[in-house]
Amino acid sequence: MIIKGIPVGFMGANCYVVGCEKTKEAVVIDPGGDVGRIRAYLDEQGFTLRYIINTHGHVDHIAGNDELREVTGAKLLIHEADASMLGDAKQNLASFMGYAVTFNPADELLTDGDTIEFGEEKLEVLHTPGHTRGGISLKAEGAVFTGDTLFNGSIGRTDFPGGDFDTIINSIKTKILTLPDDTEVYPGHMSQSTVGNERRHNPFLK
Repeated sequence: MIIKGIPVGFMGANCYVVGCEKTKEAVVIDPGGDVGRIRAYLDEQGFTLRYIINTHGHVDHIAGNDELREVTGAKLLIHEADASMLGDAKQNLASFMGYAVTFNPADELLTDGDTIEFGEEKLEVLHTPGHTRGGISLKAEGAVFTGDTLFNGSIGRTDFPGGDFDTIINSIKTKILTLPDDTEVYPGHMSQSTVGNERRHNPFLK
């Protein structure tokens, strides 16, 4: 599995390109902007984009959805509980950021336990609400993409609509900290970590 992190958009959210080395099929997680840079990397690697996956419905993670889908033909996936956020500038926080923009509906809706397959690779959907109602993490072999649920030394904000502190802590403890300590954590913002590092040092999880 090839994993490439690309900071994108006005908030520098972490977009991830995850590809199958053998078949060159790939997914893009959270294209929050700078679609030209994402496309350039896809072309450089010779990847065919199969899916665009949103870990949640906030604008800094979805702003490039429509453009990337248009130029690649990839299907857009989001958890069913966040699906309405795509078409609502208040819910997706675009209006809060000063941009009253909306985005097209997803092609497929995700639920906990779904498997997303591309080439010889796969991602398992872990429903990890708390930052939003439909927030997800994506588990791969030896890695987990946590969106805005878990960061290096921190957690996602819970003061936006749909957020809840107790819920996000429960999501992290029951869905992410149950993974092996050496599991690489690829968050939606900030730097990479491991499950073991977060278990031992994250002050929100004590």
